[in-house]
Amino acid sequence: MSFFNSILSKLGIGSAEAADASGTVDPSVAVAVAQATAITEVDVVSKLEGLAAANAEKLNWKGSIVDLLKLLGLDSSLATRKELATELGCSAEAMGDSAQMNIWLHKTVLQKLAQNGGNIPADLLD
Repeated sequence: MSFFNSILSKLGIGSAEAADASGTVDPSVAVAVAQATAITEVDVVSKLEGLAAANAEKLNWKGSIVDLLKLLGLDSSLATRKELATELGCSAEAMGDSAQMNIWLHKTVLQKLAQNGGNIPADLLD
């Protein structure tokens, strides 16, 4: 399973049926699942705000990819973020500067969540 699919799964977007027993995703199934999921949007903000309210640590998930990943209970290490950035198509230039990569990554993850059926407000996508 790709790291981005782990994010989708934590938010209840998509379907476990898209993954086979080895954990890999059949692209044709993933596309069908993404299209079907787009019809039924998931309120990502409500889910994340609920997780944030229950978390002892004050996390700025609206502005930080590290905090967003921590809130979802996922690895937020630099190596993992670089892996995710590569997976999502981050440029080599942006990946050379961790701050620039983090900004790109946060924005791109939110955009990809919206593309996959997550209801993300426009102000978070800018």
